[in-house]
Amino acid sequence: MPGLVTESETKIVFLIADGLGGLPQNGKSGKTELESARTPNLDALVKGSICGLIEPVGPGITPGSGPAHLALFGYDPIRYQIGRGALSAAGVGFYQGRGDIAARINFATIDNDGKVIDRRAGRLPTEKTKELCSILERIKLPGVEVLLRAEKEHRAVVIFRGDGLSDKITDSDPQKEGLPILEVKAIQPESIKTASLVNKFIQESLLLLKSQTPANALLLRGFANYPDLPKIDKLYKLKAAAIASYPMYKGIARLIGMKALDGCENIEDEFKILKENFKDYDFFFVHFKKTDSAGEDGDFDRKVRAIEELDGYIPQLMDLKPDVVVVTGDHSTPSVLKSHSWHPVPFLLYSRYCRPDDISTFSESACRKGSLGTFPAVNIMPLALANGLRLKKFGA
Repeated sequence: MPGLVTESETKIVFLIADGLGGLPQNGKSGKTELESARTPNLDALVKGSICGLIEPVGPGITPGSGPAHLALFGYDPIRYQIGRGALSAAGVGFYQGRGDIAARINFATIDNDGKVIDRRAGRLPTEKTKELCSILERIKLPGVEVLLRAEKEHRAVVIFRGDGLSDKITDSDPQKEGLPILEVKAIQPESIKTASLVNKFIQESLLLLKSQTPANALLLRGFANYPDLPKIDKLYKLKAAAIASYPMYKGIARLIGMKALDGCENIEDEFKILKENFKDYDFFFVHFKKTDSAGEDGDFDRKVRAIEELDGYIPQLMDLKPDVVVVTGDHSTPSVLKSHSWHPVPFLLYSRYCRPDDISTFSESACRKGSLGTFPAVNIMPLALANGLRLKKFGA
């Protein structure tokens, strides 16, 4: 790719509705959240687009947000594996040194038997999370500095700083309610010390959080060293910007060399910032979180409303006259599953130079009939660059 890329004045926008793909409600209309939503603007856009379904990682593989987003930007998610902790740390601008181990924290609720009854503690307010992080800063580990930073809502980041630490350890997050917090275990012999220290941190945290409501526990996942990734300007000759309200997605962008534009609290802010900065960048990654949050909460109707809210901003996007527009999700988050899933994600690409499919609605069932079929998400970036006239001919 770097040998084929050429510079151009064209503008490319990736509008990513997190967790966009869904499933029908059991015993209800037989339609997914996207198929149930009223989306006149997306339906108008799809009539001038090529469509398909994307596989973020591979058939049957349920992706995390990190690998799913890397795939959208053309990075092989198998080759470039990034722990959630490193993404979260980068997202809040939390310095992570080369020997540091970062982990994502979910503040959670456990019952008297130690079983997790809410992995998100009711989506705790960010201010409360900051307070809890201050409490946990009292924890002292031998030979290791513990650094904490609130992320957003119930999420936070912890960095373990010391000699001889390894990220080759398992998570404490069971990923499901009704199960106890897991013991962290070493994956390799050299990580036994780190696993022991992290388990001590968890035990100390349970004592300090015991009297807190609703967040009386924490779950750790995504232990990670600082990743070293190729940068997007070198790969694609793009001056790229990210517009996101959630820190982790800013983290993904920063790790691959995008400029994370600040000042976003909601979708209205995001499109305002897009308009204000449109002349200054070649490539924009615009992230919409509400679809995923509603799906994870199992709220079908709220996810439908989130999709309809996003649809209302499509005219503002098209008024900017971008040369290439991609609308898709990083993965599916069906409300009936309350989690990420393996289901392929609806995709559209609009440009002056595409051959539009004979499709009139943007949905899973319609995109399945598109000319692109079901294809790997890593192929999106070459398609976008080609439609933006940013790729030279291959070979003589």
